[in-house]
Amino acid sequence: MPYHYLYLVLAVAAETIGTSALQASQQFTRFWPSVITVVAYAVAFYLLGLTLRYMPVGVLYAIWSGVGIVLIAAIGWIVFRQPLDLPAVLGIGLIVAGIVVIQLFSRTATH
Repeated sequence: MPYHYLYLVLAVAAETIGTSALQASQQFTRFWPSVITVVAYAVAFYLLGLTLRYMPVGVLYAIWSGVGIVLIAAIGWIVFRQPLDLPAVLGIGLIVAGIVVIQLFSRTATH
């Protein structure tokens, strides 16, 4: 796996941890989840910056945010018991389809 994809995977993981901690922080009223949120987002943006050396910002951001949306929706559903109705599931499916199209067919995914 090229390093820039490793950076991207780790950036998505950090962003997902940060967003999950943001929910757990209860609007920054709980100390440790708030600290985890800030640190995780700092790590995510640092790794995103490293990935920008190899990928154009539009494609990178589409992949990063799309994968993050899917993961956070799954975590919200499983951990926080937040329901997903059929339109939400279909919309998330379209996001996944968009990421797959970019990865399989776009020549701008890396430079």
